Amino acid sequence: MTDLGGDAAPLRPIHDPSVPSSARIYDYVLGGKDHYQADRDAAEKVVGAFPTVRVAARQNRLFMHRAVNALTALGVTQFLDIGTGIPTEPNLHQVAQAPRPKARVVYVDNDPIVLSHARALLTGSPEGRTAYVDADLKDPAAILSAPALLDTLDLKRPVALSLVAVLHFLSDEHKPYAIVETLLDALAPGSYLVVSHITADLEPEIMSDALDVYRQSGVYAQARTRDEVARFFTGLELLDPGVVVANQWRPGTESPAWLDAQVNCWSAVGRKGQLSAGITSRSKSSMPEVS
Repeated sequence: MTDLGGDAAPLRPIHDPSVPSSARIYDYVLGGKDHYQADRDAAEKVVGAFPTVRVAARQNRLFMHRAVNALTALGVTQFLDIGTGIPTEPNLHQVAQAPRPKARVVYVDNDPIVLSHARALLTGSPEGRTAYVDADLKDPAAILSAPALLDTLDLKRPVALSLVAVLHFLSDEHKPYAIVETLLDALAPGSYLVVSHITADLEPEIMSDALDVYRQSGVYAQARTRDEVARFFTGLELLDPGVVVANQWRPGTESPAWLDAQVNCWSAVGRKGQLSAGITSRSKSSMPEVS
């Protein structure tokens, strides 16, 4: 079952194809087809500064797949994916609904071209449900109060909050930690946080140049250190192996260490216990299956 959501209308004016978009740049480096010349030009400049950006994008996507599989194995059936981007199969709902056909997924993005693909994005299993919310991560209250979200997810039951490759588009002035805390505070104990985030820890000069290219193209992006990424998980119980480079998060087969410097992206999954997300002591409770 799919739902475009009444909160998605009326639509904003059509996007300006002459202005690069982070979602379309990402689509381009992933090998997608939904981008314009301005996006391709910006992406090629990023490739010039960060030659392995396509490897990084692919590994980031694979991390999301593995994280969702790990969570469905724990019984999670509700997902809130913010910063969805342009559909790239398999999408989160396809990964989740393969083992859990009744899984419910709400996608959130504020790029008009993403909305234009919403109908294709929202083709899920008959037993489950998917919905789309047209909203901005910088306004978490609007996301949490969106009718399509409230009609699809039961916030009194555990939800996996996916913030994959999106938090680095928030500056410190946007108060990203407060945004994540607001979102987590609305979720029930037993919920999970999934994050991946660009870092300059491994290749400082390369990533500094790449981020400069993003900003010169009109797309703000900010690297954060491992400790800064770990701060998003304050009060949560980190799942093994903790905060690691995306290709090292439960890769199945051993991931070579040399790949880390090509990915340059920290990742982690954490569980919310009985304590609030803003309390520093972590819950030591077990992780029972949630349905």
